[in-house]
Amino acid sequence: MERQAVGRPRFGPSDAARLASLVTASAATGTIDVRIPFTGATLGEIPRCGAADVSVAVRIARGAQPAWHALGVRKRSRTLDRFHRLVLRNREQLLDLVQLESGKARAHAFEEIVDTALVARYYARNARRYLKPRRRKGALPLVTKTIEVRHPVGVVGFVAPWNFPLILTITDLLAALAAGNAVVLRPDVQASFTALRAVELLREAGVPREVVQVVTGEGAELGPPLIEQVDFVMFTGSTRTGKIVARQAAERLIGYSLELGGKNPMIVLPDADFEAAVDGAVRGAFVGAGQVCVSVERIFVPQGAYAAFKAALVERTLGLKLGASFDYSAEVGSLATDRQLATVESHVADALEKGATLLAGGRRRPELGPWFYEPTILEGVRPGMTAYAEETFGPVVALYPYRDVDEAVERANDTRYGLNASVWSRSPRRAVKVASRIRCGSVNINEVYAATWSSTASPIGGMKESGHGRRHGEEGILKYTEAQTIAVQRILPLTRPSFLRPERYEGLMARLVKLMSFLPGR
Repeated sequence: MERQAVGRPRFGPSDAARLASLVTASAATGTIDVRIPFTGATLGEIPRCGAADVSVAVRIARGAQPAWHALGVRKRSRTLDRFHRLVLRNREQLLDLVQLESGKARAHAFEEIVDTALVARYYARNARRYLKPRRRKGALPLVTKTIEVRHPVGVVGFVAPWNFPLILTITDLLAALAAGNAVVLRPDVQASFTALRAVELLREAGVPREVVQVVTGEGAELGPPLIEQVDFVMFTGSTRTGKIVARQAAERLIGYSLELGGKNPMIVLPDADFEAAVDGAVRGAFVGAGQVCVSVERIFVPQGAYAAFKAALVERTLGLKLGASFDYSAEVGSLATDRQLATVESHVADALEKGATLLAGGRRRPELGPWFYEPTILEGVRPGMTAYAEETFGPVVALYPYRDVDEAVERANDTRYGLNASVWSRSPRRAVKVASRIRCGSVNINEVYAATWSSTASPIGGMKESGHGRRHGEEGILKYTEAQTIAVQRILPLTRPSFLRPERYEGLMARLVKLMSFLPGR
């Protein structure tokens, strides 16, 4: 008997067929079913593209890129502004799609709408400022005029994940488009229809069809030929696969940006507002059923407050409402795939077999849907357990007491990952000092992830094995460009004039360089 979710989504078979037709798939070999996590039913079919489709997509994108660049940053920015408005106007259907493909609760899906709209508006307003030619100090004041010019890299390949069907598929792509590049997108199978609907909205906003090409299918089949032909690759996914992508890109000497895994810590300082910290921990650990690269997987609490914090956290967690609904009645949704459910179950079972204690959750909930798993809290997770060091990427969090702040920071840093962290304190100044000691690309104070992620003007990304490169802000758009320096030499040459003896030239230049050291910025 097929399970039913609460509410009727604004997406049907005709929508799926229309969106599937947007894929560059002249040589596709069959189709792939996209499943609905809430019920296990088929949402629709997408083409199973192959290497030949990738080649066609890259060729089309490469042919369209010069005209898109020649359009100018001002006109490209207008398309992003129109896309911003279209996302907000179509938010109800986009919300349904995100839930249909990811299994998220609606409140968590709404974050994707807001963030996508914000990023589109940000680059619409700031791309021109980032991309305009910049004057730089020349070799000799007044004599050398130097300009830095930014050129698009050409065709950018995107390999996107399933956990944020809209944000991680589209927002970084917007920066590449604003910079004048064409794009070939390989969305995850589980996130294909959300990606295709967003591409459809981009075309409605004015982006030419040829500029954004989409190929659908398995990453292992499409990733290598994509990297072999594009000029830059943006990958979001696991650290293991990210290393493969980096090796392939390095072999061709093309640029790449990677956002990878995390084992994100939350440090509760002794002076924290513990009620607020408990609320933050629940949200940070179980948002998107824990399938969020920046979600909390480790919580460090002062020994003196540990028992009270644990009791409050367990009570709040046990009170969360799981469910499959297209309204706001459910607080936590489903895992996205059976594979992810198997990973979560194996991490929890391994920890319990090796001596960890289960404080809450720890069970699948098949009566709600095929891949539902209860929000889970573990205690006593130690080295040697899979959940201690490896990213679980599910609704599982480990709780640890600490003696002093130095120990908390040391344990927070005891990981090969360095993506996101949070620090909780009533003293922002003290919290910032602690945050600066944590080796993560982003650290939130009295928030778990939204404060840094939504600061669109600032770079976001990972340290250590959590990534390479940044998205958002100036770095997020300039990574899709090549810098060119143009220098004009006027009046005097930099080389020795024929009428000066070498010894005389040497003395004059030495004195000139010495005088230049007194000028600002020299």
